Amino acid sequence: MIREVMSKRIQFVLDFEEDVEIYLKKRHPKMVDYRILSKALDARGSNRGKRPRYNYNIEIIAEGEKFSGKSEEFTNLGEFKHKPIIIGAGPGGLFCALRLAEYGIPSIVIERGERAHKRMKHIARFWRYGEFNTENNVCYGEGGAGLFSDGKLITRVKSPYVQYVMNRLVDFGAPKETAYVSNPHLGSNKIRMLINKISDSLVESGCEIYYNTKVDELIYEGDKVTGVKLSDGKILHSDKVVLATGHSAKEMYEHLEEHGVSMAHKDFSVGVRIEHPRELIDKIQYGDFAGTYLGAARYRLSYENKSTDKGTYSFCMCPGGYVLSSGTDADGIVVNGMSNYARNSRWSNSALVVSVKGGVDFKTDKPLSGLDFQRDIEKKAFEVSSELASGKELPSQTLRDFLDGNIGKTALPKTSTPSGIVEAQLSTVLPEFITNHLRDALLQFDQRMSGFVSKNALLLAPETRTSAPVTILRDRETLESTSHKGLYPCGEGAGHAGGITSAAVDGVRIAMSMLELEKGFSPK
Repeated sequence: MIREVMSKRIQFVLDFEEDVEIYLKKRHPKMVDYRILSKALDARGSNRGKRPRYNYNIEIIAEGEKFSGKSEEFTNLGEFKHKPIIIGAGPGGLFCALRLAEYGIPSIVIERGERAHKRMKHIARFWRYGEFNTENNVCYGEGGAGLFSDGKLITRVKSPYVQYVMNRLVDFGAPKETAYVSNPHLGSNKIRMLINKISDSLVESGCEIYYNTKVDELIYEGDKVTGVKLSDGKILHSDKVVLATGHSAKEMYEHLEEHGVSMAHKDFSVGVRIEHPRELIDKIQYGDFAGTYLGAARYRLSYENKSTDKGTYSFCMCPGGYVLSSGTDADGIVVNGMSNYARNSRWSNSALVVSVKGGVDFKTDKPLSGLDFQRDIEKKAFEVSSELASGKELPSQTLRDFLDGNIGKTALPKTSTPSGIVEAQLSTVLPEFITNHLRDALLQFDQRMSGFVSKNALLLAPETRTSAPVTILRDRETLESTSHKGLYPCGEGAGHAGGITSAAVDGVRIAMSMLELEKGFSPK
């Protein structure tokens, strides 16, 4: 009897309502199991009546066959002479610690804020009552800023560790689809659960995690880092310190500048958060297919002004999400977006930001000039809010009023933000070049997404923390600071990542670099 020859990996396209398992059983009756390697929605043209479809890449097996590949195996390499110190329990810091622990190397993780579930209580009081906590806010605390986001895991980083990060998230409880869908997202609610599990597993592996503990300064001996000094005066020694403090830890940036750690200013982006009724965005994107199990629609927009060489683009789009106040200073306002896993809020929002260039839009006489530029805008927003309301409300303007240069002509729509809003001319908060480019781009975006400029659209400002305004320079091979041995700048705050996945990947890369330097270990 001739055995059916089966292609291990097959690619095909299905209508969005067609069942993949039924399809496979019809065409491959000898199949006993399958796994999805990738799944991508193609909804192009659906707003013109074309049915959405999914592109699949699937591996199937017959009786007696096994799926290709093998699970990663880890060798216990024994502890380092000094436990590595990791500052920050965001994705970069936690995945660095996790990767080291898998090879039998415990580390010390220092987090200035609370555990994720306790941190939530402080943030809820801030949103509701304006009670600001310097150490527990949307940016500080276990999980970092990514804890309050859409939980998007999309990344443009090309690294073999991307799939490792996805697989480990699934191991800790993320939905299985996280490992294969083209635009994976966890939602803020599921990230909190995962972060707790990762931290607990680190402690079980012998790691120490210090919460509510701030690193006041690094300790140096010449051009080497030898440890850290904590806010209670305690000193911890190590010849390996990972700096994974996130993009908002300005005190650490200032400390590094004071001690001559090599840094450079970095271009970034500033703008607003735009919010529409979710139903409107779904209809624009999906047409008559809106409201089906396709879920909340996404969009991605960009416009290049050739005369000024500046781009305006959407960023961190949160379908079915919320707009949040996410500042890290009592006298500053910052906006950000968040979605839960279900993406079932009545609104959808996105940042709309304009590129900001060093030497053009702000002075570059010092590495932290971009930080000053951000801070000035955030303080203006707070001053406007304090003058017109209590100081916790987000400065807001209807999209139509913003385009026309009016205030109060169009009624403010309802909004998702728990902090409340105050009507204001956003030109009093943002630099003129930002508002001018936003106006130009919005008209272009409405041509691509008819109905985007709507009386029900709201702009909230300012969106200033799209990325770090500085890069902490590091060696391409060892990933150490170019000026100080043993210091490992990591993730988004160091200017080497831009999101949850890329920060986690960067943490893994640093862990592997340490293994090679300390143990001479490099996996095959």
